[in-house]
Amino acid sequence: MSAVGVETRAHVDEPVDTETAEHRREYRTLMAKFWFAAIVSVPVLLVAYPELPWLYVPYLFGDVSEGTVRLLWALSGLVTLPVLFYSGRQFFTGAWGAFKHHMADMNTLIALGTSAAWLYSTVATLVPSIFPEGTAVPFYDVTAVVTALVVLGQAIEVRARGQTSQAIRKLIGLQAKTARVLRDGREVDVSVDEVEVDDIVVVRPGEKIPVDGVIVEGQSAVDESMITGESLPVDKAVGDEVVGATMNTTGSFKFRATKVGKDTTLAQIVKMVQDAMGTKPPIARLADVISSYFVPSVMIIALAAFAIWFTFGPSPALAYAVVVAVTVLIIACPCAVGMAVPLSMVAGVGKGAEHGILIRHGEALQTSAALTTVVLDKTGTITKGKPELTDAVPAPGFDVPTLLHLAASADRPSEHPLAQAIVSGAAAQGADPSDPSSFNAIPGHGVEAVVDGRRVLLGNRKLMGREGIDTASVDEVVQRLQGEGKTAMYAAVDGRMAGVVAVADTVKEDSVEAIQVMKEMGLEVVMLTGDNERTARAIAAQVGVDRVLAEVLPEDKAMEVHKLKAGGKKVGMVGDGINDAPALVEADVGFAIGTGTDVAIEAADVTLMSGSLKGVAYAIEISRATMRNAKQSLAGAFLYNTAGIPIAAGVLFPFFGVLLSPLLAGAAMAASSVTVVSNANRLRFFKARSFREPAPAGHLGGASA
Repeated sequence: MSAVGVETRAHVDEPVDTETAEHRREYRTLMAKFWFAAIVSVPVLLVAYPELPWLYVPYLFGDVSEGTVRLLWALSGLVTLPVLFYSGRQFFTGAWGAFKHHMADMNTLIALGTSAAWLYSTVATLVPSIFPEGTAVPFYDVTAVVTALVVLGQAIEVRARGQTSQAIRKLIGLQAKTARVLRDGREVDVSVDEVEVDDIVVVRPGEKIPVDGVIVEGQSAVDESMITGESLPVDKAVGDEVVGATMNTTGSFKFRATKVGKDTTLAQIVKMVQDAMGTKPPIARLADVISSYFVPSVMIIALAAFAIWFTFGPSPALAYAVVVAVTVLIIACPCAVGMAVPLSMVAGVGKGAEHGILIRHGEALQTSAALTTVVLDKTGTITKGKPELTDAVPAPGFDVPTLLHLAASADRPSEHPLAQAIVSGAAAQGADPSDPSSFNAIPGHGVEAVVDGRRVLLGNRKLMGREGIDTASVDEVVQRLQGEGKTAMYAAVDGRMAGVVAVADTVKEDSVEAIQVMKEMGLEVVMLTGDNERTARAIAAQVGVDRVLAEVLPEDKAMEVHKLKAGGKKVGMVGDGINDAPALVEADVGFAIGTGTDVAIEAADVTLMSGSLKGVAYAIEISRATMRNAKQSLAGAFLYNTAGIPIAAGVLFPFFGVLLSPLLAGAAMAASSVTVVSNANRLRFFKARSFREPAPAGHLGGASA
């Protein structure tokens, strides 16, 4: 077994295993603390309200003497003490940590509220004579019940975050457990941990591909939906790359392993998603800043409410003052504010990963939601990036099959990309090119060959002119094809014009739909290319792009993006090549096509695992939905806190006689946390216009946050 292999595999799984185990441990701990506090709360509540006979246990035994009552209070104080220091320990350690940094946070409010209630109750129980008559009443129930409710809210939050970690685990779970490799000429089944770089791996129909590699023998169609989100299987042949964790469908093939362990595409996806989930967008930092002022303000309000009720409140004034101050501290706890943005972020990033969209950090997600302009590179982004045979128009006296056979045969020995496009395109249409008996490449003109005993010329107008061949019968066709941005070539046979063949860098199947969705979203779509104006406008017309910046040198692409930004636009740049890297960095958000170069991917903020432009539209759609969701949660949480504080401070009491109980404040705070979690979970059901088809089963999205 390879020690290296074991080590690298361990690096892939360990962070997720550790994080998941940590979430589970934290959730179990919090639930244990909740149940302890909840169980203690029951007897404490049963001796806390003599004004409610049906809830007051001493009435059941007919003994309500002061001695018995005070004994029960003392017992309540003793049993709630472990609630403070076991169930609520994290509040005190958190508050102390914040205090050492001269700050106050939600832990400060909860620690102050519960400890103040317990201390007041204890003093009132032990030394009632120091209090005004009728005010020596304990609030141990507040200590126990509020602690239980707040801890329950924390457990709900931890569970919500753990579900996202679980989603990533499911993605890793898609990885094959074993691999069939060639060792000493024999096929041997080994653990995927033992696969090493340069191993030859055998894959049969229906099997998962264990690691990344390049096919060296055979061919098949591979379902890459769990990585790219694309539902259609992709044909693979010798020389094509395959990605670990994807599913082989029909054929059998052998491939050479190129990436194993932490270097595989799957491992990189997991790392990028984890990193993105751990970062904060500007809106989250703003929430932190607001909370840092909010908490001290609440403490001042609580002190002011205490002073007002103690001075002007009804009898027993001290008891009312304590209740009001504690209620203000508890209801103002901004834990829902703190978790609003992170939970939405985690859900949004996970939803993006579901469709093969890797968002590197929270700021990219927030900025994507505010984009006004999307700049698209042409070659490899809107188009496929390689020429294909598009047209074959025969001259009078010839037919399409004959034209394709002769043109493809003449070009067969050539390695020029346009020649190869003609050969492969003709073969795809049923032609069977033969080897020419002679071949001559004429630089700047075309080729000359003898095919089946006939002299074939294939090239531009200069070649035809040099040979004195009349092109009048097809000139109009050539002009039309060139107007469509295609490269048209004349074909002549034995001194006669035989027709025209054209090749072009064709548009990707879904580019038109993706650009249409972007325009419907109110985005300005711009094409940026180094191609000539005519070709650029021809492609732009096909896909519906209105604004074209053509003949832009690679070094000037970043400058064009800068100009758009200087005009007040929020610019997203989409590219795939090395020459796009500076523009990707210059843009507010850079989108890299995952099928492009590593340099472009490294320079981008968002990586599209598939080569489809629909990923750009989806990334912007999910970013807008996520930010909308985060703002809803944030506004709701702030509104709750803002509206709850004056009620807790007792502003309704003079008018309606309504005074909020600390118990209700604790329950309301837990309810606000549940509301935030529920709102974030709505993103799991988000449907985008750019991916109208349901996501294929089996990939991350099946369990994403």
